[in-house]
Amino acid sequence: MTERTIITVDGPRTADHTLEGQGLFLDGDRAAPHPARFTYTDADQSLTIATPDGPIQWPYADIRALRDQSTDETLILRLNTDPTARLLVTNSDDQHLTRARAKQIHRAPKTAHRGRLMAWALAAVASVALIIFVLVPLMADQLAEYLPPAGEKALGDATFDQIRNALDDTGFTGIAICDAPEGRAALAKIETRLTDELVLDTPLTVHVLDHPMVNAFALPGGYVVFFRGLLDEAARPEEVAAVFAHEIGHVAARDPTRIALRSAGSIGVLGLLLGDFAGGAVVLFLAERIIQADYTQDAEAAADTFAHRVLLDADLPPSAIGTFFERLAEGRDDGIGLIDHFMSHPALGDRIAAARAAEPPNAEFRPILTETEWRALQAICD
Repeated sequence: MTERTIITVDGPRTADHTLEGQGLFLDGDRAAPHPARFTYTDADQSLTIATPDGPIQWPYADIRALRDQSTDETLILRLNTDPTARLLVTNSDDQHLTRARAKQIHRAPKTAHRGRLMAWALAAVASVALIIFVLVPLMADQLAEYLPPAGEKALGDATFDQIRNALDDTGFTGIAICDAPEGRAALAKIETRLTDELVLDTPLTVHVLDHPMVNAFALPGGYVVFFRGLLDEAARPEEVAAVFAHEIGHVAARDPTRIALRSAGSIGVLGLLLGDFAGGAVVLFLAERIIQADYTQDAEAAADTFAHRVLLDADLPPSAIGTFFERLAEGRDDGIGLIDHFMSHPALGDRIAAARAAEPPNAEFRPILTETEWRALQAICD
């Protein structure tokens, strides 16, 4: 610090009372800082910085210190009205003089045009919400109608692999596909019984995954996937057949394709906003959305109606799915699996009642599997 006139901080201030300091100045235009001498002028309450382009005057009242400094050895100053220029003060005496004169040095800078910024922020949020909740679903529904079968099958293949990998605790090969021959034969027998009278645009691809979750879901391209946990919880094969028929209803209506396109579109928009361009961080979210299959109430009701008709045509009881749901709901508090998904729809009780109402009074039905086949199906993952 160079002293021109010795004064006290609280002493008299005249035009001649000045003190000088030395620091580094960044003007915000050049990348490199340059040494700069600055002068405290108490008469006009300002700090004048000598720069190669001429002197710059900073009023004491507008000087602020940056709050995110990594060290206390350097005081980094900025001007409240200039977001880019910086003055770096390393001398402790100069730092003391600066703090003594710039009384508002640690005050938060005022935000210019705060109302306008808030308006733009709200508009941005509204735009993202419009894209995710309106435009993406609309475009997904339209694209689903024109997606060729080969493209839909490729989408299903990719999603199926993602789900297997996402649910695999080891993170290597994906959870296993259960393929015990006797169990596969029993599952194929159920499929044949349900589809004998059906004409589907896409052939079914049916798998059982070795996972304890009590669930089943459909994917684009004709996929119907069961978890081992559902087979373990089912009391009889007719309950599995009823769930199977419901998922075939989603396949026939191409609901999985719509929800996959919607999820992929929404995740893509969020990935762009959050910087996840590769999409790796959202695989788990996509898998969860597909597994939970958050269809609309209309889509669920249509799949139920489809299942009732298919079950009756196959000489199977539509009430089996209602019985399955009721038993799962009793005493379950883990909130995971098939019943948790269906409970997310407010009219579960109405749907159970509709399943029972679809069954003719005193109707008798043919068994779908023998006891041996049923045991083989439940042991398909052994």
